[in-house]
Amino acid sequence: MVIVMHEDATDEQIQRVIDRVVASGFDVHRSTGASHTVLGAVGVHRDFDHRDFELLEGVREVIRITQPFKLASRHFKPEGTIVDLGRGVTIGGRELAVAAGPCSVESPEQINTVAECVAKAGAKIMRAGAFKPRTSPYAFQGLGEKGLQMLRIAADKQKLFVVSEVMDPSQIHMMSQYVDIFQVGARNMQNYFLLRALGEQQKPVLLKRGMSATIEELLLSAEYILSGGNYNVVLCERGIRTFENYLRNTLDIAAIPVIKKLSHLPIVADPSHGTGRRDKVPPMARAAVAAGADGLLIEVHNDPDHALSDGAQSLTPLEFSQLMGELRIIAPAVDRHLS
Repeated sequence: MVIVMHEDATDEQIQRVIDRVVASGFDVHRSTGASHTVLGAVGVHRDFDHRDFELLEGVREVIRITQPFKLASRHFKPEGTIVDLGRGVTIGGRELAVAAGPCSVESPEQINTVAECVAKAGAKIMRAGAFKPRTSPYAFQGLGEKGLQMLRIAADKQKLFVVSEVMDPSQIHMMSQYVDIFQVGARNMQNYFLLRALGEQQKPVLLKRGMSATIEELLLSAEYILSGGNYNVVLCERGIRTFENYLRNTLDIAAIPVIKKLSHLPIVADPSHGTGRRDKVPPMARAAVAAGADGLLIEVHNDPDHALSDGAQSLTPLEFSQLMGELRIIAPAVDRHLS
């Protein structure tokens, strides 16, 4: 359930409500908005009367949440979450957040070249993988920590933030030295040990939708991170597996407005993995922004025809620059902007 406090509720009244909720067997998660405080009561507790909480001093209303995702629900934070990366860069605000870069870090020359290109075009976040979960065990698996070091150096030169994929809880401590955002890939969306571990730290987490996952399953995976105390979660629509095989995946554009209604968490789109084809990335990126996405993940490579992974879906620097110009035209139509 969600307990909404009056705007003028005192700290003492709020604490008394929290104490009562805890005594009733719930865990409490507090969200303080611009005008009032919201308390999320989470736990397995079937036998309680919500009117007991409505009568407490300072309580405006109590809402029973029937959805299985409680903390990710829009009821918990009606105004929406804005993840603040620092230096004026946010995900979920009016400015579109664009993360761009190669699928994998391959060499210092490659990652520095791409970092310079995407920064010049207007991206604020550098995306690249150092640990790559590949379908084939014989495919390029990434450069590991050495790749993260290259990525961090290249991003710092261009004043970019870094997002990269984490595959196992044992990697979190090491990777925290290099990344600003932990990415959970589609294959790990339901790796609950990893999600719980990410909930115990406070760096933002970009959670990708599994290739066969429903929207509810995606939000329940986010719930694992939120329930651990980390509220800096960004969702990502990256395409799902359907019967259509012309494209690599089917980018579910409709999921964006659905999730915006159900959840307060920001959502970005990844048209690169969502289509798997370079020529289809720009139109789907434009469509995602028009549908209300808070940002984009775009794969960009300086020489995509010779990329070690996912070259077919990577834009060239020129194509990425052209796309950013198009997005600057589209964004104001949906009350967003792109610097």
